[in-house]
Amino acid sequence: MVSPKRVTDTHNGTGEGPLWHPDEDRLYWVDIPAGRLFRYAPSADTHEIVYETEGRPIGGFTIEADGSLLLFMERAIERLVPDNDETTVVTEIDADTRFNDVIADPDGRVFCGTMPGDEGLGDLYRLDTDGTATVVLEDVDIPNGMGFSLNLETFYFTESKAHRIYAFDYDRDTGELSNQQTFRKMPVDDGIPDGLTVDADNHVWSARWNGGKVVRYAPDGEPVIQIELPARKVSSVTFGGSEYDELYLTTALSGGDRSTEGDGAGALFRLSDVGVGGTPQFRSRIA
Repeated sequence: MVSPKRVTDTHNGTGEGPLWHPDEDRLYWVDIPAGRLFRYAPSADTHEIVYETEGRPIGGFTIEADGSLLLFMERAIERLVPDNDETTVVTEIDADTRFNDVIADPDGRVFCGTMPGDEGLGDLYRLDTDGTATVVLEDVDIPNGMGFSLNLETFYFTESKAHRIYAFDYDRDTGELSNQQTFRKMPVDDGIPDGLTVDADNHVWSARWNGGKVVRYAPDGEPVIQIELPARKVSSVTFGGSEYDELYLTTALSGGDRSTEGDGAGALFRLSDVGVGGTPQFRSRIA
């Protein structure tokens, strides 16, 4: 297998949440603490900062049905039209901390996690299309990567500090989660599970913070492929490209420097020969 190629050298503090935008044939991602939204155009091999806040972290984002973006900040969810510097507040969630990783479901709802704070651990919310927010999972020690099985009957969810990826029964009609089970528990010395995606063969790819790699798991939870990167903190993973046959990975510097975090820490990577593709991500319908 070909090694991942560094496609941008952005030195992100915490590069996260990569999403392929099929309307534009470009990849978007965020640098959470810097409050910056980036995009990369493979056709031109160029990247740019699309939007920058004034010190407000962007925990994650979704692509709306009309192609705009929903930015999940600290309590506030804001709509951004690409190439427009102005955002509009869509709704707010009464959470104690900032958001951390979000995903749209097949019917436009959004599952969004919040970080632990002074008042306790984080929570997982479901934001319905009418703007109503419901806590679906409490006391989560860093909610992270999420995804859906191909038959849309299973919802995968990562609790980073517990070193676990869970599998829930998912009811598409209601958005309800039930029957929580452990899909995979990782050894504590093998890095922390972070962002994830599900490929076209129904395998789960999990980025490994402090593990310097991404791991592909079969539907039964057994690891089948491991790809190493020149960055200790691999934060998230997604498929992109017009055929969804390229794997993109974000990484983080997170207060360190490359002498300790790796030569590629904070960069965006692409792997074009993984032998499997992905599927388009669902779009939110909140705004």
